[in-house]
Amino acid sequence: MKTESRLFVGVAGFFLVTAVGYGVSSEEPAGTAVLLVAFLMAALVAFFLHMQHRRRGLRAQDRPDAEVAETAGPLDFFSPHSPWPVTIAAGSVVAALGVVYGLWLFLLGLGVLGHGVFGMVFQCADRDGQRSGSDADGSRSTSDSSPKR
Repeated sequence: MKTESRLFVGVAGFFLVTAVGYGVSSEEPAGTAVLLVAFLMAALVAFFLHMQHRRRGLRAQDRPDAEVAETAGPLDFFSPHSPWPVTIAAGSVVAALGVVYGLWLFLLGLGVLGHGVFGMVFQCADRDGQRSGSDADGSRSTSDSSPKR
């Protein structure tokens, strides 16, 4: 993540220089504020990537002598039958229609959208807890299934 961190430091620096130049040469505070927010967002991403690099060290992408096979690894679990993307899409459509037709419809769409995002984030939250008591072949061990007294 060292390369990505440097990239976003450059992006943040660009937005900072642009914001200062725009603020000095312009009479408009809104454009300067937008450019400063863009700087802060890029700096936040750069900081996050830098901290990840410090925690995890060099990845294969950061080493010039790395092979492509070194970047291969296990993929995570992706739920094949999730209702949440459809819920998020419906909430987005209703919220967008609410911008046109009224605040009540926008708030309803925002609620559906929030419910969908919450459901998608936590749909597999307990998945690791379910697998911790299972054996390598997926069957439950007898000590886990016996009642505790």
